[in-house]
Formats: sequence, C-alpha cells, structure tokens
Amino acid sequence: MNQPTLNPLAQPLNLRWQSGFSALGSDFLTELRPTPLPSPHWVGTSADVAQLLGLPAQWAQSDEALQAFTGNQLLAGSQPLASVYSGHQFGVWAGQLGDGRAILLGETAAGYEIQLKGAGRTPYSRMGDGRAVLRSSIREFLCSEAMHGLGIPTSRALCITGSPASVRREEIETAAVVTRVAPSFVRFGHFEHFAANDLEPQLRALADYVIDRYHPECRSTEATGPWGGNAYAALLHSVSERTAHLMAQWQAVGFCHGVMNTDNMSILGLTLDYGPFQFLDAFVPGHICNHSDHHGRYAYNRQPNIAYWNLFCLAQALLPLIEEQDTALAALESYKTVFPSAFMGQMRKKLGLTQTRAEDEALVENLLQLLARNAVDYTIFWRRLSHAVANGQYEPVRDLFADRPAWDAWLLSYSELLALDNQALAGDLMLKSNPKYVLRNHLGEQAIRAAKAGDFSELATLQRLLERPFEEHPGHEAYADFPPDWASSISISCSS
Repeated sequence: MNQPTLNPLAQPLNLRWQSGFSALGSDFLTELRPTPLPSPHWVGTSADVAQLLGLPAQWAQSDEALQAFTGNQLLAGSQPLASVYSGHQFGVWAGQLGDGRAILLGETAAGYEIQLKGAGRTPYSRMGDGRAVLRSSIREFLCSEAMHGLGIPTSRALCITGSPASVRREEIETAAVVTRVAPSFVRFGHFEHFAANDLEPQLRALADYVIDRYHPECRSTEATGPWGGNAYAALLHSVSERTAHLMAQWQAVGFCHGVMNTDNMSILGLTLDYGPFQFLDAFVPGHICNHSDHHGRYAYNRQPNIAYWNLFCLAQALLPLIEEQDTALAALESYKTVFPSAFMGQMRKKLGLTQTRAEDEALVENLLQLLARNAVDYTIFWRRLSHAVANGQYEPVRDLFADRPAWDAWLLSYSELLALDNQALAGDLMLKSNPKYVLRNHLGEQAIRAAKAGDFSELATLQRLLERPFEEHPGHEAYADFPPDWASSISISCSS
C-alpha cells in the first residue's frame, strides 16, 4: 500500500465532541495527554469507519490526522482521559486495573467514542510501558473490521499508525497505535471496581449513565413487569441477553477470544480487546488459542459458560442496586435460554434451514461431533457445504472427511430435512451465512511480516477481503485455502 501523500492544505478534521463518560468525574477517570511517538507513519486505515465518524474524504492525507491518531497532538475540543476499572482475570480477582495503555480522546457528537490504544503510560499501567507493538496492532485492526464484516457486534478500528520507537516484549519490536471506535468502552469491570470498593454512589452513577445512554428501555420497566420497575435488574437482563447473542455468533463462526476476563467484557455486548484471538482451523472444540492460558479456561467450547460466569460477577457488582439476590439471579436466567436458542438460530442459517423443527438440535449436534472426530477445517467445510447445496455437488465436502460412511449417514439426515424446507433458497442463504474468508492466524502473520519489512500492501489486501467475507473475490482463493503446516507453530499469547 502506498503511503498517502500528506497535504498541508488538507481539510481539517473538525470532529465535534460531546460530554459523555467524562462527565462522570474524577472518581471514574484521569485526564491526561497521550505520550508522543517519533516519526509516525500510516500503516492502515478504514474508509468505512472514517465515514462513520464523518471525517472528510481526504482525511488520511492530513498531517493533523497522522499526528492526532498517533497521540502527538490533540484534536480541537478533545479532552483525553483514561478510565479506572477492576476485574477478574483467569477467574481470579485482580483488583484495580484500568486503561493501562488506552486513552479516550472523547465522544463525538454522533455518539462514538474514539480511543488510542498504545498511546503511552497512564496511572493504571501497573508498571507497563503503555505501548502497543505493530504485530498486535495489526491483528486488532484487522479483526475489528473482520468481525464487523461478519455481522458480529464489535469495536471498530479507524487506523493504525506506526513509529520506529522501540518497545520491549519477548524481543525488541516497534511501536504502533490503533485508533479504536465504539459507542462505549464501558466494561463489566467498571462496575466491579466500585462495588468491590463499597462506592455505592459511584456505582449508581455509572449504572444510571449506562442505562440512560445505552439501555433507556430499562427505565420504562412497568412496576407490574418482571423486574417490578427495577431498572438495574432490567439492565442486567438486557446485558445478559446481548452477551448471549454475541456468544452464539462467536461459536457459530468458530471464533476464540482467548482472554475473556471480566474487564474485557462489554456492557453493550460488543467484542472487545483483540489479543490472542483465533478463528478455528480444524474443528477442535477444546482448542486453546492463548498460549498464556495454561489451564484452558478460555478454550473455544468453554466460552459460553465463561460468559455466564462473567455475567454472574456483573450481577454481584450490581447487587447493591438491585437489592434482592433472587431478582438478580432471575435477570441472569434468560442467558440460559437465549444462548442455545440464538446458537441454534445461527446454525440453522448456516445449514440453510428456515423452519424450526424438533430434529434440528440432533442434526447440529451430530454434525459438530462428526467435524470434531475428523478434525475438519471449520470454515472450508461450511463454505463447501453452501456451494454443494446450491449446485448439488457434494463430493468436495465428502473429501474433507476420513470417516466417509459417517458423513454419508449425516448427509442423508440433512437432505431429508432440507427437502422439507425451501431448498431453492437454501444455498443462497448459506453463502450469505458462511464466510469464505476469516482472519486465520497465518494470514495475519503474513501481513505482519510484510508490514515489518515496510510493505503494507498485504494488510490492505487482507483487509479488503475481510470487510466483505461472504463475497467470492476471484483471484484470491489462496486466502480461503487450508492453512500451511507452519501455521500450527504460531504462538499467540497475552503479550502485546
């Protein structure tokens, strides 16, 4: 990717800001400026997110943008801050955490928070350097936009800027800054922080802010309704259902988050904090994508239960406001029904089934067991099945299985259900539900290696494919092929 030519006469960004999280005050945040980086340059940009923010067409040609999104100068009207929160990490209470290297520039008038990740130390850095490296920044940038392309709720990424400044991780790497965008970056851990410190007025203020800004329907709860007019129980219920839907989408697409700590869980049900994530290659239900997760707490097949565990922690934090323990538990209960229902809804779409039948669950369960026993490539299986339903040619799917008689038996059951549905529309539905392209680890690694050598074209190509993952993109079939043997040696940990 050629670097945009900076134009000193480029149209100013002129972002308009409004008071949002910052209005909560000093108990919730620390105002501070980002720490500058030397000799910044563009690594990647998202035209889609720029349009979302209302930036001018040639914004990336502006030196103002380059400097501002590296943290070297402030945008007019911005009041940067870092927020405090706490949380459970790997199931253990970690105490105070906070934005250790993320600095919120503010909230735009259109309702989007803009945050710089890797912008330097904050009071919550806990001996860290407050920086991010190019490697992890590219992964976060690409996956944020890839998840959006898949239709999965997520924070977004406007751009990455790089710098020759050195950062020490397992080895010396170069610094980078990701500009992240979301309606809110409030986490379960924000509530845990104030509950753990017996700061009920602050806890209430935070809950009221979140309800009024993002969950206003919780205020309209009828006194005779399930929550008896308790807006805080209604909030917990709403967050539980959003989280259940998010988990269903993660599991259906084969996405492993890797670090589902409570401080990485969004109060809006967004995918947050792309660290050691992975999309499954072979379907291995117990796959652990994070090499720092020594006990497999965040294995792929454990994610739905971990989400409920995290919601239980949120319920404990909100209990001083909800007051009745039974009411809090009732607000959580819907997760147990919404998740399996939402997951089956996702799987029916993947199978091209538009009607709900009693046999569906057994069909899906038998298929997942079959995929696991044969270690079938998850994404390739679903895409090949989509084409097979559309064109009637099932042999390419059968070739994926070592146990072909078992596949034949399952296909017979599937075909019988498919015949009862609208088979003419099934293939089209499946091709719109089963992506051809996902951000496999080796694809990200190839983009990272090229970028470290100063070539950002691979990143730009991969970004374009991932933004529209259900399209065919002729000529780019290699990006949808089986992973190479060396992909299994890629180690992704919490270090970034």
